Amino acid sequence: MPSRVPEGHERGWIIPIGGAENKENDRRILERFVRVSGGADADIVVIPTASRVHETGPRYEQLFKDLGAARVTVMDFDTRRDCREPGRWKRIEEASGIFFTGGNQLRLTTLLGGTPVAKLIRARNAQGVTVGGTSAGASILCEHMIAGGDEGSSIVAGSVRLAPGLGLTNRFIIDQHFRERDRLGRLLTAVAYNPFAVGIGLDEDTAAFIGPDEVVEVEGSGSVTLVDPSEVSFSSIGVVEDGQPACMLGLRVHMLVTGTTFNLQTRVASATALIEAKIESKE
Repeated sequence: MPSRVPEGHERGWIIPIGGAENKENDRRILERFVRVSGGADADIVVIPTASRVHETGPRYEQLFKDLGAARVTVMDFDTRRDCREPGRWKRIEEASGIFFTGGNQLRLTTLLGGTPVAKLIRARNAQGVTVGGTSAGASILCEHMIAGGDEGSSIVAGSVRLAPGLGLTNRFIIDQHFRERDRLGRLLTAVAYNPFAVGIGLDEDTAAFIGPDEVVEVEGSGSVTLVDPSEVSFSSIGVVEDGQPACMLGLRVHMLVTGTTFNLQTRVASATALIEAKIESKE
């Protein structure tokens, strides 16, 4: 469960990224991550545990330094024993931003799940620290994590595998590489299993910046498919056999791009900033 926000604090930003974010030219997603993590004072810990590519951690370390972060540390976890080291806890307690790279989300959960480090990261986010991740590092952020599933656009019983995630929030469930890998069906199925959570499908080079006010702000070159089940009136997911299509009635779907928002509390989407930006560009 998400950690309780201490009195006098506000929850830090939660920033899932759909993967393949621009690292060369238009680095606005990573630039904004640094900005909300403290800007020139940003102290960032990069956790590349999901990846088995040795260069992943050092690459993000250099990227965040180039973008103006004051301090960046790569902290990998090869065993669950690593999660008990006081030196690692101290470094996470000092950080103003924590970033999970892509790779395999089950590698992350099997190494970090249920450890003091996972508990500390939840607590630090509740105290105001920014926590984000890309691809697999995005999937792990929520309480219910998509661990795998089938391609396609239909709700099909048994087409998605769920596992416990890091648990920063229980308000939404994330899928990434969304349009590129045809993942609408598995996100819809995941939402059908738990209609409390909002489904957020992130295209590549696209991020959801979710602030302390629980408003989703979109950043990047792609779109966010947002599935709101709050008005679902009927679902057959509990009675059909695995492999069979299921029915959901009353589902609401929003397609969000940069300049649009969605309030997770009121369930209201808005394009005000997008419209204002278009008007300004014509003046």
